[in-house]
Amino acid sequence: MSEPSPTPARNPSEASASGTGRLSGTGALSGSRTAAMQAMENSGITPLSNVSTPEDLDAAMAEVAKGGSNVDTALGRLVVDYGLATREEVDLCKDRLREAGAAAGEEAGQRSLAVELVDQDFVTKRQIARLKAILDAERSGQKIPGYRLLGKLGAGAMATVYKARQLNLDRLVAIKVLPRKFSQNPQFIERFYAEGRAAAQLNHPHIVQAYDVGKAGEYHYFVMEYVDGRTVYDDIVKHKRFEEAEAIELVRQVALALGHAHERGIIHRDVKPKNIMITKEGVVKLADMGLARAVSDKEAAEAEAGKAFGTPFYISPEQIRGETNVGPEADIYSLGVTLYHMVTGVVPFDGKNPTSVMHKHLKADAVPPDQANPKLSGGISEIIEMMLAKKREQRYRSVKDLLNDLDAVKAGKAPPLAHRGLNEADLASLSHLETASVAAPAEMQPPQPATGGDFRTPLLIALGVLLAISFVFNLIQLA
Repeated sequence: MSEPSPTPARNPSEASASGTGRLSGTGALSGSRTAAMQAMENSGITPLSNVSTPEDLDAAMAEVAKGGSNVDTALGRLVVDYGLATREEVDLCKDRLREAGAAAGEEAGQRSLAVELVDQDFVTKRQIARLKAILDAERSGQKIPGYRLLGKLGAGAMATVYKARQLNLDRLVAIKVLPRKFSQNPQFIERFYAEGRAAAQLNHPHIVQAYDVGKAGEYHYFVMEYVDGRTVYDDIVKHKRFEEAEAIELVRQVALALGHAHERGIIHRDVKPKNIMITKEGVVKLADMGLARAVSDKEAAEAEAGKAFGTPFYISPEQIRGETNVGPEADIYSLGVTLYHMVTGVVPFDGKNPTSVMHKHLKADAVPPDQANPKLSGGISEIIEMMLAKKREQRYRSVKDLLNDLDAVKAGKAPPLAHRGLNEADLASLSHLETASVAAPAEMQPPQPATGGDFRTPLLIALGVLLAISFVFNLIQLA
């Protein structure tokens, strides 16, 4: 919940001297400050993750306070931008700082603007702590022309993602920044820009849109659509399992996104719950094209030959083997693992280390989904099992085929392709048994009962002889 903004404890003469025309307790300004803090609460920034006690607030205040005049300038701007105080009130605090410094024979700015703002009851320590994350982002040196960094959304080994505002279009965006330690590595830089190029070729409502890629100072950055929501992985952690109907709908949207990419010759190669975003409206967005590759890019394929690219829990067998002709079936396999995880709450293959997990992808059979979760229908289990086939030719050949089966199960019917595939396997098994029975050696055949074939021929001969004698006798009688 947002914290109500404070009412300044100042006398009327001080208010008049400030020239702000603001009176203690005015409802309009108090309401606007509350709205400003609500906007910060909904911003997706979590600056208070390590702030839970008054001592934590004091520590956050002290860290901001020791930043010096540069931080004071940035803090003053943010306080005004978020509507926590007016420009006149910030200027009033700065004037007080200069006066106090002059009276004490010290330079202006010796006392922090943050402390003065709190002492004058314009902001609270908690509000300063909330602004600290934004200050940290701006002080990190990762400044990108045309964008204002608002805070850190997340960080990984390969990049840090910030929430920012694009100033010329006044819209929120997400900016992925390559860490400085990789800025001198041509391989990492090329892969970073390849992600931007791959994403730029795609324009689909279920794919995170790419806006820009470039370099600012020492930093390489990639600007993309900001998705206000959560990941599928977040929901698995929170709820353990998805209901079957909800899982089908979410996977349908991912399949539509993959179909769009595949039609343009791009394979994602890293489909997993953490790369599937869900907006507050329930719209799915496929993210992170960091491992995406064009099918036609033979040079990149040859360079990656024999290397496993992907996330061990969700990687396809052909990616593990480092095959060069990875196609849409690889994404279908990873989506199948994701769907399995969604409806059962566990991944189909687990192990002590990535190597053991990938070995199971190659050799082990997964526990059937409807055994891991008896509430599942037979239809969804058949679909998942077909998606997880070890041999790519036994999987769905395209997401269009997958969508047809998903729609059938959604309508309460058997999935035509997956169900037919299982029936054909059963028939083939029966045919094999019949063939084996026919081809069994004579000594393995059961003894045959006697038949009439042994006396039928002599009887016919005797009847023929009698007919001939009768015919000859009749001729003699006539003569």
